[in-house]
Amino acid sequence: MFRKFSIFLIFASLYAYSYLLSKNVFEFYLAYLIFIAYFPFFLVKFGLPRWPVLVFVPLLLSGLLYCAIDLNTTQQFFKTFIGFFAACLFYHFVVQSYDFDIKELYRLYMKSAFIVSALGLFQLTSYFAGFTPGYNWKWILNKWGPTYGGLGIRMNSVLSEPAYFAAVISPAFFTSLYNSTKRNPLFISKFQSLFIVAVFPLTFSSLGILAIFISIILLLINLGFFRYFFIFLPIFIVSFSYAYNNVEEFRERYDSTFEIYNTENIYDYSIHGSSFVLYNNSHVAWENFKSHPIFGTGLGSHPTAFDKYSLTNIQGAVQIDFNKMDANSMFLRLMSETGIYGLGVMMMLLFRCWIYKGNAMDDATWVISNSLTIIIVIYLVRQGHYFINGFPLFLWLYYYLYVQNKETMAIRKAETKAADNALFRDSNARGRLSQAHI
Repeated sequence: MFRKFSIFLIFASLYAYSYLLSKNVFEFYLAYLIFIAYFPFFLVKFGLPRWPVLVFVPLLLSGLLYCAIDLNTTQQFFKTFIGFFAACLFYHFVVQSYDFDIKELYRLYMKSAFIVSALGLFQLTSYFAGFTPGYNWKWILNKWGPTYGGLGIRMNSVLSEPAYFAAVISPAFFTSLYNSTKRNPLFISKFQSLFIVAVFPLTFSSLGILAIFISIILLLINLGFFRYFFIFLPIFIVSFSYAYNNVEEFRERYDSTFEIYNTENIYDYSIHGSSFVLYNNSHVAWENFKSHPIFGTGLGSHPTAFDKYSLTNIQGAVQIDFNKMDANSMFLRLMSETGIYGLGVMMMLLFRCWIYKGNAMDDATWVISNSLTIIIVIYLVRQGHYFINGFPLFLWLYYYLYVQNKETMAIRKAETKAADNALFRDSNARGRLSQAHI
C-alpha cells in the first residue's frame, strides 16, 4: 500500500504545478512539497549522486561570478539554481530508487498519462453538458484556468494550460501512435493507446501540432519512410488543417510568427503577442550570448539581460514584455543564461543519446528514446521553465536508457564476435583434421 502511495506521489509531481501553496518570495508549487517530503530519505539512502553535481558545479561558480559583477542578481540566481538543482537531484533519486529500471518508470508514466488524458476528456464532456465544476477547475486548482476555443474549450486537464498538457503528454502520444500500428502494444493497452491518440489534438495547441509532426517524422525514420508514409501523413494533415482553419488563436500565432521573422517589423501591433514575445526574447538571448558566449550570464539572469537588450526599449516598438523571466523557450534561455556550456550539455544529450531502431536492444528501447526526444525538443522550442512538470525526470530517463542500451549492445557485439571466432577456429580445426586423413 505504501509503495503504491509513493508511486502516486512521485508521478503526481509531474502534474502538481497547477496549485500554489505560496507566492511570497517565489512561487511555491504543490510539487515542491513532494520533493521536500522525499529528500531526507533519498539523501540518507543514496547520498549525493555524481552526475547532477558535476553538471551544476560550473553553473554555480560562473553564476556567483556574474552576480559579483552585477550581470545577475543573487535572488534570481539562487532561486533558479536551487530549484533546478533540487529538481534534478530529486528525479535522479527517483531513477535510483527504481534501480535504474527505465522501462518500469516509463510504464508508470504511460499509466499516469492515460489517467490525465481521461480527466481531460471528462473536462470536455462536462463543458458540453454545461456542468461548470466539471470543466472549470479553479475551485480546486488556484493556478489553473480554462482556455476557450477549439471545440468550445481547449483541453488542458489538470495542467495549467493546454500547451503544458501537450508538452507533458507528448511522449505518451508518440508511444500510443506506435502502439496503434502494432498487434502487441507496449506499456499500455491498445484501447488506452487509441484513446490518447484521439484526445491529444483536442488541446488545439501549437505545441501539440508540433508534437504530432515530430512524432510522424520519427516514426517514418525508424519504421521505414515509404512503408508508413500513407498511414501517418494523413494524421498530421487533418490535425494541422483543422487547427489552422478552425482555431483562430493557432492560425494567428502561426501566421504572425512567420511574418515577424521575415519582416522584422517590431512596430506592428497586429502581430500576435506570442509571436512578438518569441522574437523579442530571441533577440535578447542572441545579444546576451554574443557578449557572454561561454557561460552566459548565469542561471536566472535572463530578466537582467531582457532589461538591457529588449526591443521594447526602442521608441514606438510593440510594448509586450511577457516571458521576461523564462525567455519563452529553453533553448533561448540556455543560450542567454548558460551560453555554450549549457547549450552544449543539452545538445550533446539530445543527439548523442538518441536511440534509433537500428541500434536499439529491443523495440521498447527505441520507442521510449524517441518518445522522450519529442518532449526535449518541445521544451527547447517553447517551454522556458527548467524543471516545471518534472522535465528533469525525462532527461534522466533519456540518458540512462542510452547508457543501458550502449552497454547491452556492446555485450551482444562481443558475444557475437566471440561466437564467430569460435566458429572460425572450429572450422579451421576440421579442415586440418580432414587434410591429415588425406
